[in-house]
Amino acid sequence: MTDTASRELPLQEIDEVIIRFAGDSGDGMQLTGDQFTSISAALGNDLSTLPEFPAEIRAPQGTLAGVSAFQVRISDFDITTPGDAPTVLVAMNPAALKAQLHNLAQGGALILNTDAFNDRNLEKAGYSSNPLDDGTLDDYRSYPVPMSQITRDAVAEHGVKPRDAERSKNFFALGLISWMYTRPVEPTLEFINTKFRGREQVINANTAAFKAGYNFGETAEIFEAHYEVKPAPLAPGEYTNVNGNTALAWGCVVAGQLARLPVFLGSYPITPASDILHEMSLKKNFGVRTFQAEDEIAAAASAVGAAFGGALAFTSTSGPGLALKGETLSLAVSLELPMVVLDIQRGGPSTGLPTKPEQADLMMAMYGRHSESPLPVVAPRSPADCFDIAIEASRIALKYRTPVIVLSDGYLANSSEPWLLPDVDQLPDIGVDFATEFNGTNEDGDGIFLPYLRDPDTLARPWAIPGTPGLMHRVGGIEKEDRTGNISYDPENHQLMVDLRQAKIDGVDVPDVEVAGDVDADLVVLGWGSTWGAIDAAAGRLRDEGQRVAHVHLRHLHPLPGNLGDVLRRYRAVVCPEMNKGQLCDLVRAKYLIDVEHVGKIDGVPFTTGEVTSAIRKRLEELAGITATSP
Repeated sequence: MTDTASRELPLQEIDEVIIRFAGDSGDGMQLTGDQFTSISAALGNDLSTLPEFPAEIRAPQGTLAGVSAFQVRISDFDITTPGDAPTVLVAMNPAALKAQLHNLAQGGALILNTDAFNDRNLEKAGYSSNPLDDGTLDDYRSYPVPMSQITRDAVAEHGVKPRDAERSKNFFALGLISWMYTRPVEPTLEFINTKFRGREQVINANTAAFKAGYNFGETAEIFEAHYEVKPAPLAPGEYTNVNGNTALAWGCVVAGQLARLPVFLGSYPITPASDILHEMSLKKNFGVRTFQAEDEIAAAASAVGAAFGGALAFTSTSGPGLALKGETLSLAVSLELPMVVLDIQRGGPSTGLPTKPEQADLMMAMYGRHSESPLPVVAPRSPADCFDIAIEASRIALKYRTPVIVLSDGYLANSSEPWLLPDVDQLPDIGVDFATEFNGTNEDGDGIFLPYLRDPDTLARPWAIPGTPGLMHRVGGIEKEDRTGNISYDPENHQLMVDLRQAKIDGVDVPDVEVAGDVDADLVVLGWGSTWGAIDAAAGRLRDEGQRVAHVHLRHLHPLPGNLGDVLRRYRAVVCPEMNKGQLCDLVRAKYLIDVEHVGKIDGVPFTTGEVTSAIRKRLEELAGITATSP
């Protein structure tokens, strides 16, 4: 690619790096970040990612609204977050620089596509002067690279028009970063050939751009060194890189295998849940049937119908869709059929921030149905945990004949991490037996089927497949008579059925919470869902400083673990970070009459380790002050 002889630059070993790729939504930043992540996973690094998408399908090019970013953290030690601040920012244009510079760590490295810093792009980004020249970047290490021009030159011999050549500059950036952090070239070249199979010119152009970026790093005399991040000491076994939505979809498929039932997903496309439908639609060979409904209500209703027909039924959505599914969920509660709702929470209300995460659907999951309509609620703590939570939700739904809500969010859905493939033989058997025979007698002594005769241990009613001889029974939304399932308007029967449905949910077998960290600390951090990574890292950071901190994280939100109240009462202070206005705090306060200090943010950005650390440290200082002044 060049006649310039390569320099021998020192290779520095570092324990981690946090890189953020940023550019227009059409610049391929997500693909670039994904591929760098995949290479790093194959090398054995621990990693965590944070993709950020613009809400608009295609905002005006070069504007702040159209900036797409992908942050990846790779390390040689165990990590649980994508990092608070990137140490390297790759900015493809002025808008990307302006939108992302505030995130970059002080003294961090800036790799800039200088070709994009023209008057027109500067104006669209809101710059009154060129940041390359006006001192804006003095606190950072800047590496100006004419990416667009070098890419055009590199792909010209393949007959690519200059306008089309711009599409390959993300591979130039990937090549440069791959050189800087000693990533092998072969996996990316193989990826290009697979991804663009049958489009020879595109393959040749992207390959040429990637090699040009790699060679630029070797030959350009602007870098002081390149770097190596050794593999992390991960547990032995086979790993794959997985994001939360993919893990959730795989968990649903595997749950069907563990239950020996056909799997059905009725869904309506909605950000950020749509990828679950995409992934499960590819799994027909596992007996999975998917249905893209005309709206959210039809999607939920189709899942109820599939459950009645004997399938392990799922429906996926986000907050607005969960609201629409409320009436159908109430029907499923009344019918007492197994069904799992996958809610990938996003910023609201209404359309809100459709590509940003939030944890504000908890109260809707708990109470967002008319009348007394209790159902279990569970939440994964990490992208990999989405697999396990899908199986756990299915287990509860099948065992107790109830709809179950899974509360994931946009952060978990799109973030990725290495996932140790489970030993299939160690996964739980969640199979159920269908009713096939009469379970009662009438006044004449003849055998009859009682669809609401309950299991004495679980209070679950029998599950009879339509068409089973002699087991025909009525379903519908009007209140059922105990045991017979006949329509009943009797007040006493309604009270009994309401009480039974609540008792069934209250009796769901939920494991006790375990305390991580210092069991005998003064302060415990209570969390749920995707805050786990930031809380875990913050508690670890404070313990390294000599502080004593405990951490309790909830995967089961309704019913709550039986020992939760006793555990929380051991501590002088309970701090609860949530991406909402304090929903879990309110539930815990109401149930246990314990003071819980809310640490909230609802800006569409996940908690950083620093934010949680600061909140915990402040409370610890208050506790220390109280102790010091106590008589």
